[in-house]
Amino acid sequence: MARTQEDDFVRLTNRVQAPYKTYEIMSFMSSESGATHMYTTKFDNVDVDAILSNDRLLNGYVGCLLDKNPCTPDAAELKKNLPDALEHDCAGCSEAQKNMADKISHHLIDNKPDDWKLLEDKYDSTGAYRRRYLENKSGDGGRLD
Repeated sequence: MARTQEDDFVRLTNRVQAPYKTYEIMSFMSSESGATHMYTTKFDNVDVDAILSNDRLLNGYVGCLLDKNPCTPDAAELKKNLPDALEHDCAGCSEAQKNMADKISHHLIDNKPDDWKLLEDKYDSTGAYRRRYLENKSGDGGRLD
């Protein structure tokens, strides 16, 4: 059986498209299997207590998140991942990131309610995170500090 130009074209097209089809299948499988994208851990050692105890540093982070001033690399990473983390209950967070998020949020809710309100309006307009925090706080009487 003789090969035609059309056969050659089909073979070439299939060879070129194969990697893309494989990528599409892998992407579909990972999204269907519930695989979670983990956020970078390169900023997991940030000294959160130093930030929370220094208004200048804290205001820098809040300003970054509110698009009021430039972001440091770690604040930019936080800003990039914050909407997804809130939407998926921090499913892509490391344990250190979950602890930092709780500590920062609790500090803002308890000590900087005006800043929290601005952040909540932008990132959590339904107030879901605040409700979870208040439920946890009243449920066990404690909070992360």
